[in-house]
Amino acid sequence: MPDSHASYLNAMGIVQWRLRAGRTNGPAPRSPAEQSDEQIGGLDEEALRETVAVCTRCDLYQTRTQTVFGVGNPEADWMFVGEAPGSEEDRKGEPFVGRAGKLLDAMLASVGKAREDVYIANVLKCRPPDNRDPHGEEVRQCSAYLLQQIESVQPRLLVALGRFAAQSLLNTTRPIGKLRGEVFEHAATHIPLIVTYHPAYLLRNPLAKRQAWQDLCLIKRTSGPP
Repeated sequence: MPDSHASYLNAMGIVQWRLRAGRTNGPAPRSPAEQSDEQIGGLDEEALRETVAVCTRCDLYQTRTQTVFGVGNPEADWMFVGEAPGSEEDRKGEPFVGRAGKLLDAMLASVGKAREDVYIANVLKCRPPDNRDPHGEEVRQCSAYLLQQIESVQPRLLVALGRFAAQSLLNTTRPIGKLRGEVFEHAATHIPLIVTYHPAYLLRNPLAKRQAWQDLCLIKRTSGPP
């Protein structure tokens, strides 16, 4: 009977689908969009990078060129966190490139560090259209990725670059002027955290570079000897 049934289906031009060897009817693997924050928290750096690269947790995947994961020393003492990729970062797949990136490199050099010595990431891994501010839901969907990056690197110090990164990491609405000059504690990891201006802001407001230098000195004092 089965042979007759198969012959009938073939004659009708109906494709017969069969499970591949080793496959079962069990649930399919969860896509990155379906992964829970707890599952993301169990990923090593390479698995996390691969997961971020195909993420569809929020709508930003529809307009990105590529995700921007992070760059630098995966065992760095200092981890810098910015807001979100801009157009150049979206194109190159690396955070803090272009003029803002060059200024960040100069800031690091002023305290004896190079980009390769620190770790650099963003709150969001995808560029918001027209470089708009991230939306709350976008931050929420991306927060597990950043937290796992921090857990993986285990820096001695977190540095929030700009108002948005500072407010996101500290879960506050206080303006950046009220956050600078203090050493906070990142609630989820208990790592010391210092706030300074975003390099893009310093390019627009060069007089604030004096305050940024004060922040860098605080960063160096707080982190202690290498």
